[in-house]
Amino acid sequence: MPMLKPNYRLWLFAEGHEGVFGDGKLRLLEAIAQCGSLREAAKTMDISYRKAWGDIKKAEACLGLALVDRSRGGASGGSSRLTDEAGRLIAAFRNLRRAIDSSVETHFRTFNQEIRR
Repeated sequence: MPMLKPNYRLWLFAEGHEGVFGDGKLRLLEAIAQCGSLREAAKTMDISYRKAWGDIKKAEACLGLALVDRSRGGASGGSSRLTDEAGRLIAAFRNLRRAIDSSVETHFRTFNQEIRR
């Protein structure tokens, strides 16, 4: 039997809202922080600007938080930066993810022992 490993995706949702926040939106926010631009972040993730913008708007609407401060372009182009709320959301989501990862690993060890008896 090959060595098995768990793999899963984590996302948060609310009734009436699809895909409020998860690993993908986390990566998008991190890319915005790194690039300083929503457009550049979308390029690095190989998604359209329209999708990136829509994902941010959906998350902001459901969470009731502003996640990205945007300034419109001009000769030098626009910029985007994460809000303090986005920083707290990222930190809390990472903590949640670490706790769930730890639990999954613990339960997966038990699973492996059970199937290898």
